[in-house]
Amino acid sequence: MTNIGIISDTHGYVDDRVFEYFRDSDEIWHAGDIGSLPLAQRFEDAKLFRAVYGNIDDKDLQVRYPENLIFECEDLKILITHIAGSPPKYNPRVRKLLDEVKPDIFVCGHSHILRITRDPQYNNMLFINPGAAGNQGFHSIKTIVRFSINGKRIENVEAIELGKRGAF
Repeated sequence: MTNIGIISDTHGYVDDRVFEYFRDSDEIWHAGDIGSLPLAQRFEDAKLFRAVYGNIDDKDLQVRYPENLIFECEDLKILITHIAGSPPKYNPRVRKLLDEVKPDIFVCGHSHILRITRDPQYNNMLFINPGAAGNQGFHSIKTIVRFSINGKRIENVEAIELGKRGAF
C-alpha cells in the first residue's frame, strides 16, 4: 500500500500543518504553481516528491519539473498536469493526453477548486483537483487531499481543510 498526499497552488507558501497531515504519506504529489524553489526543496526533503510546474512557476521550477508527469504507482497509471479544466470540459491539450495515456488517476490544479469525482467518459478514471493550499487566489479555504493506493484499489480518499486563505 502506498499513501499519497496531494497538494496544488501553494504559490510559494505552505502551512506547516501540511507536513503533519502528510506525515504517513509515502509520496507527495504537487499539481503545479509551487511558487518557489525553496518551497519545492522543503517538499523534496520531506518525502518522495512528484511535481509539475504551473503557470506562475519560474524557469528554475520549469527546468526542474515537467509540464506533464506520467508514472505508475502500485498497479495504477497516473497523469498529473497543472491546467486541465474538469470533467467533462477538459481543454484540448488535456483531452489529447487523456486519450493517449488512459490514466486511472488524473490530478490537476489551477482552478483553486477542490473536486474529486469519477469520469465515466475516460474509463471511470478518478479526477482529483486538491484545490489550493496557498494564500494567493480567490479560494476562501485552503485544501489538500490524501489517499492510499493498494494494488489497483484507491482507498481512504480524504479532503482536508486547512483553514481560511491568508490565515496563519
